[in-house]
Amino acid sequence: MINRTVLIGRLTKEPDLRYTNSGTAVASFTLAVNRQFTNSDGEREADFINCVIWRKAAENFANFTHKGSLVGIDGRIQTRSYENQQGNKVYVTEVVVENFSLLEPKSHSDSDRQSNNKTPSINKQASSDPFAGSNPIDIDEDDLPF
Repeated sequence: MINRTVLIGRLTKEPDLRYTNSGTAVASFTLAVNRQFTNSDGEREADFINCVIWRKAAENFANFTHKGSLVGIDGRIQTRSYENQQGNKVYVTEVVVENFSLLEPKSHSDSDRQSNNKTPSINKQASSDPFAGSNPIDIDEDDLPF
């Protein structure tokens, strides 16, 4: 049997990080995933998928994401049920996340926060290129191994 889910979407709100009685971290969040087609009005709709992530990955996810973050997740669909306070049985379907990827650079996701805090921006283009400002290297064809 195969139960594999891969999604790319944006967080609808901050992840909700909690701890079980035994101290295990668990974070729940909702991922908005755009549909590939438009509706009859020409608008693109989205599905809102409930997700849960456990242990250290939950803590990392909560620390490095926020509302609006673009993330990719890999996991499995799980269904469960419980009885609520009124005695009704409630069914839940969610994605149990096994791996995730942050799909935007930190500088992009923090740009709104920086502009609100008026923090000076750093030119990361120049600092991220290790060959910036270096002189060209003269290589003779006889030195090449191929």
